[in-house]
Amino acid sequence: MKLLSMKSPIWTIFRKEVLENLRDRKTVMNALIVSPLIGPLIFALLISTVMTRELGRAEKVLELPVICAEQAPNLVAFIGARNIKIKPGPTDPIAAINAQDEEVILRIGKDYAEDWNKGEPAEVELIYDGSRQDTDQSRRRVEDALSAYGQQVGALRLVARGVSPLIVRPLAIVDRDQASDVARGAQFLAFLPYMLILGAFMGGMYLAIDTTAGERERQSLEPLLATPVPRGQIMLGKLSATSAFAIASLFLTLIAFALLLPQLPLTKLGLKFNLGVGVFLQLLLTLAPVVLLASSLQTLIAANAKSYREAQSWLGMFTIIPAIPSMIMMVVPVKAQLWMFAVPLLAQHQAIMRLVRAEPISVLEWSVLAGTGLAHFRHRRGNCGTHLPSRKPGGVRLAVVLIAALA
Repeated sequence: MKLLSMKSPIWTIFRKEVLENLRDRKTVMNALIVSPLIGPLIFALLISTVMTRELGRAEKVLELPVICAEQAPNLVAFIGARNIKIKPGPTDPIAAINAQDEEVILRIGKDYAEDWNKGEPAEVELIYDGSRQDTDQSRRRVEDALSAYGQQVGALRLVARGVSPLIVRPLAIVDRDQASDVARGAQFLAFLPYMLILGAFMGGMYLAIDTTAGERERQSLEPLLATPVPRGQIMLGKLSATSAFAIASLFLTLIAFALLLPQLPLTKLGLKFNLGVGVFLQLLLTLAPVVLLASSLQTLIAANAKSYREAQSWLGMFTIIPAIPSMIMMVVPVKAQLWMFAVPLLAQHQAIMRLVRAEPISVLEWSVLAGTGLAHFRHRRGNCGTHLPSRKPGGVRLAVVLIAALA
């Protein structure tokens, strides 16, 4: 209790660092405005653009060039009745596709009518460039129309021969999708763990640099260390200030997501985002250990840098680390196991995705997540006290410190 009193050195250093950085417009702008808002704004802009574009493409009339349309008038009429506008095909369909003048071209075979009259499979050819993302939806719409026409004609042929069309359907497949609207909406939030963890890292980064490398450059660190205050208390005060900025940045990031996501056109797709007040508070609890861990690691790294710029360079590389678990989980999704909640960053990724999917997290999993995070923070905080300040900073030493910090 004495350490937390208003007259304790920890509180004095905490207040000093917070007030000094609040006076610095650049730090306030980066930590409390740019970092919390840039991620949600980019995320919302991308999702809104993609969803609006795809919805518009799905609803608009598709123009389909057809070569040799006179060979299959019934097929052309059937396709034209499915919100697809038929137009004459180009002379050179391959060149038209390569030049992106057309997305999909339908070419009806020259022997189509003859094969059709014989009751044999009549050839139709779809020409498109599968490497272009824009063609997927158009290709699927044309393929669905062709498949529907083929099934309809096949059923009529069987009926004409006195055979039930059901004889060619030995299986009746019933889809029972167990995904809720919230779970389907969570698919759009695959980058949310990275955005939130990055916000926690970025929010305290500038203060971590300023309280160590910045003070060394201003030659105000040595007088502070010359005072009869234990180094651990000095570092605890600095870490508390850095963590406070990081938590504030994280809080603003969550508010930005909570305000922007409901504005996306989700109702047309039947999707929902699970970001209520309860989830909001649980996300803060989930990310609190990361805030403490990131603050201690950033302070450790910045304390071993020669200058403010060198600290910025190293911590800029350090911000790549939060992306690693998210990227791995997106490429190789795995079922969450208890041991994963003991691994920093990976635990937060699993917990955040559980929360946005409205899936429960057990008390044991919460305990492992919080306990492991606090244990890592306590260990790193001790390292910060032993590494500040360094009389022999340098690139090699700093690389060693960075690797040791991540171990």
